[in-house]
Amino acid sequence: MSFLDFVIARREDLFEAALGHLTIVGVGLLGATVVGVLLAVLTYRSRLGASLAVSTTSIILMIPSFALLGLLIPPFGLGFTPVAIALTLYALLPIVRNTTVALRNNDAVVLEAAAGVGMGRRSSLLRVELPLAWPVILAGIRTSTQLILGIATVAAYVNGPGFGQLVFRGLSTFGGPNSLNLALSGTLGVLVLAILADLGFSVLRRLTIPKVRRG
Repeated sequence: MSFLDFVIARREDLFEAALGHLTIVGVGLLGATVVGVLLAVLTYRSRLGASLAVSTTSIILMIPSFALLGLLIPPFGLGFTPVAIALTLYALLPIVRNTTVALRNNDAVVLEAAAGVGMGRRSSLLRVELPLAWPVILAGIRTSTQLILGIATVAAYVNGPGFGQLVFRGLSTFGGPNSLNLALSGTLGVLVLAILADLGFSVLRRLTIPKVRRG
């Protein structure tokens, strides 16, 4: 069977794999965005705290995905949960680093003006500092998305959803009928999702960042 015929015949399976892949990546990215921005907000005023936050998330990213998923199996079992946790942890570094850098480098004049009109620290953070930092934060989220889209393929190791199931199935039956088509469809599926995600972030950037502030 040709690859095109395979895709047409298995289109429902491929759609289900794409949906599973997007879901697990979306959950991991949402968790990482909430935790990462909060961690940066709590530490960016302290040079030591910010350094520890970035260093810790850097160390997490250095852990091989198979090893981290293996460590998560005993407490969380197989399936969705360990994969979501692993992707959240892997996505933290770009978000924490970009948010910290952006908040530490906000225009001091603007911050002084905010204080001058009576804004407290919390109000200044929510209404001035984070909006000013948003372009850099968004870039970090975009980087994290591309990163974990690929890592999510390994989720099949712990029975997670997504295109990894097709890749692993193809590799485990290498030489058999449609083994190459399975592996190729899973690989190309991740590539297509990465391209679509990048286009989506380009649109989001245009919608949420004024033209004068785009780099």
